[in-house]
Amino acid sequence: MQYTSQQNDWLVQPFRQPALIEEKDSQLILDNGLIRRTFAITPNFATVDYTNQITGNTLLRAIKPEAGLAINGNEYEVGGLKGQPDYAYLDSDWIADLTSDENAFQFCEYRVGKPEIRYPWVHRRSTTSSVHPPEGVKLTVVFSPPPSTNSLQVCVHYELYQGIPALSKWITIHNESQEPIQLDALNCEILAVNEQEKHRLYVESDYAFSGMETTHWGPDADYKTQVDYNYQMPLLMTSRYPLGPGVLLQPGETFKSFRTFEILHDSDARERKGLARRKMYRTVAPQVTENPIFMHVRSAEPDAVRLAIDQCAEVGFEMVIMTFGSGFNIESEDPQYITTMKKLTDYAHHKDIQLGGYTLMCASRNAGEDFNCVDPDTGQPGSRFGQSACLASRWADGYFQRVLNFMDATGMDIIETDGPYHGDICAATTHEHHNGLADSQLRQWEACVHFYHECRKRGIYINSPDQYYLNGSNKCGMGYRETNFSLPRERQILIARQNIYDATYEKTPSMGWMFVPLVEYHGGGAAATFEPLCEHLDDYESHLAQNFGSGVIACYRGPRLFDTEQTKTVVKKWVDFYKKYLPILDSDLIHVRRPDGRSIDCVLHANAQIDPCGLAMLYNPTRTVQRMTLKLPLYYTGLSEIAKVREKEGESKCYKIDRYYNIDIPIEMEAKSVSYLVIEPEI
Repeated sequence: MQYTSQQNDWLVQPFRQPALIEEKDSQLILDNGLIRRTFAITPNFATVDYTNQITGNTLLRAIKPEAGLAINGNEYEVGGLKGQPDYAYLDSDWIADLTSDENAFQFCEYRVGKPEIRYPWVHRRSTTSSVHPPEGVKLTVVFSPPPSTNSLQVCVHYELYQGIPALSKWITIHNESQEPIQLDALNCEILAVNEQEKHRLYVESDYAFSGMETTHWGPDADYKTQVDYNYQMPLLMTSRYPLGPGVLLQPGETFKSFRTFEILHDSDARERKGLARRKMYRTVAPQVTENPIFMHVRSAEPDAVRLAIDQCAEVGFEMVIMTFGSGFNIESEDPQYITTMKKLTDYAHHKDIQLGGYTLMCASRNAGEDFNCVDPDTGQPGSRFGQSACLASRWADGYFQRVLNFMDATGMDIIETDGPYHGDICAATTHEHHNGLADSQLRQWEACVHFYHECRKRGIYINSPDQYYLNGSNKCGMGYRETNFSLPRERQILIARQNIYDATYEKTPSMGWMFVPLVEYHGGGAAATFEPLCEHLDDYESHLAQNFGSGVIACYRGPRLFDTEQTKTVVKKWVDFYKKYLPILDSDLIHVRRPDGRSIDCVLHANAQIDPCGLAMLYNPTRTVQRMTLKLPLYYTGLSEIAKVREKEGESKCYKIDRYYNIDIPIEMEAKSVSYLVIEPEI
């Protein structure tokens, strides 16, 4: 199937074809009209085709096992077929002659169901109508062990989602024997990808934290006709644990792996690939569509917090976060302190403001020598950040319980988790929840994820500096580098806009936070800060305009949002602008002209399902008047012939759309100015 117009392009119009599973001619087919994955079910279970139906191209050049695992020091394949004559391509006529490896796990049966709820989500802040769990179909394939292993059942699970060319896959392993089984290693996905489609396969997992990568591209030893003389072409994709998992599986226990998410791209274009990723996040992690407007108050003293709440309510902000260094103590068990914070929360709620605060989890935290991560090379406490608490130690049990008890007792709405689990390994053998080095990474990640799921269950908004989107977090940094906000205001403003421009290729606007240092932040002095706000109002407005204009919510860190009526008017102006155009500003962002400090830069919000269907933000950072003819790409607005365009709230003018879905608009902008264009369909 080829899309021939915007009307059947899944990135422009909703794609309604349901995801289905069909058994036909000794094959099982997963199909949603955009991608199709085909499995042989005899003599063993194996992926024999993986096709992008938009382009008509197949991803595979060869058959590989559905998974691979190491148990008690021995390696086994799960499914797969043997005897392919050449691994450069897969001739369909070969499949009937292929055989099953008797030492591999063998196909038993399959079951069909619906996608699972991976974590609870309270639909509290989102303006979108996301379906949770997403629509689609689930396939569970059951494998029995070869004679050489203990009684062990392996299930491979697939979820194919409706409306996007994406699926997820994970493994469960159940110990049916009477003896413990050591799971040393696990490959959750193995794909022999052809040269053309390698760059059109996007893979990520929810086993995500700082610097962690489960997707590995390496050589395929079976591919003997490749052009690389040493057989080193990286065309074998495996999704695997970097360490372990190292789990000792007790009799009757079941192990569940991380999830691998895959997108089959229909283009090599950066924008279109980014749009696909953004749609996947909205589909499988709908909490990322929440985008409340928040302030970071620098002091947790009640009077300071009430001032912040009052000012937020006056200008239309929706949330106050007691930031790092504020003195906020989320781990307190002092009844008097909890009562004080409960009163502040009630005060905030009375003003329709949500309240929460900061916590340092494990990174750079010394929990005591009995609970810190132990460096395997030295045998001493130590980690990549100098020192970190081990989240698989008994200390973490108390930490998580204190935090959740505090949130429950106060009724707070947001938690900012600095230093969540970031991948530290731990060689300790005395910690409560991991046996040693091999399972230390897995168990700490599981503890962090469980905590995030508990927050999601309570409807708590989660700010995190690591990419835990697929396990419940709402935001992380968007091109955030702390020292950039110690630069002179003019430089930090432009660099921040570059960061927004670059980061929104992969993130929706609601998935990232920016920063505005209302008071000094890591140095820079008066040149870098905005207080007194009324004396730097033009620069303050520049931050407000580019953040709200991009649909990106920033951390406004300081004691107040405004100091004069004039300042208040400017802040409210941009909050009102954002709320007026919220549906389109929270929609996909199309990249038009990157900020370079020399001319006009531009981004375009586009959504064919709403009116207005487009809104372009224009910035002139230079000190002179700028004139240009702007070529505005309107393909993703859904418009194809005529577009009505008005500058700000002025009169509309009709523009004819060319065959490449562009319009040419003459633009003139004053020095250091901001403008916007509203795009509507011709009625």
